[in-house]
Amino acid sequence: MIETIDFAGDENIGVYTRVFEDLAVVPLDAPEEYISVVEKRLGVEVINTTIQGSSIIGSLLAGNSNGFIVSSLATSSEVAVLKGHGDVMFLGASMNAAGNVILANDELAIVHPGITDRVAEKISAFLDVPVLMSTIGNIPTVGMAGVATNKGLLLNPGLTKHEIRDIEEITDLPVGTGTVNMGNGLIGTGLIANTTGFLVGSSTSGFELSRIDEVFGY
Repeated sequence: MIETIDFAGDENIGVYTRVFEDLAVVPLDAPEEYISVVEKRLGVEVINTTIQGSSIIGSLLAGNSNGFIVSSLATSSEVAVLKGHGDVMFLGASMNAAGNVILANDELAIVHPGITDRVAEKISAFLDVPVLMSTIGNIPTVGMAGVATNKGLLLNPGLTKHEIRDIEEITDLPVGTGTVNMGNGLIGTGLIANTTGFLVGSSTSGFELSRIDEVFGY
């Protein structure tokens, strides 16, 4: 069973890929072998695009089953691709890396504490989830400090008691900490997952794999 993989030699697969329950978004230059593994392992349809002209899809795209969030810097052709699969919300250009500043599943969203209350309210309404403005392990780029599926949340090992308490107030899902790629606490850079399964960077250890299994309950 394939669990570890790289993206054209790069173990940071979460930087290039954004996964939802039924869909994965990957760059135009994604290798066919990579696409095939993502489709089979996660049970998703894969679509190819750029976001803001870039291949770092995971950093620039966020959302859940209710739609996609990108910055207003996304091009009309990129937005058209996304709209073929769901609704699209735009962040202001000042927060242009949606995938870095939003961690979301179908039950909650955690957002960069620098996002304004007005934008946080728009995110909550668009994704139809409660929104928590917080850091994860004192890291403001929450989208890369953790991975959230509809089975649980795997978060940076520096997660504080205060952060845990705030998260547990808005979800009953399991919350755990871990790392990927031999100790990298920016879990979102190296792990992609949904309720069907997960894929993680090729340097990830057996202990780290076991922790992912434990938290998400695969």
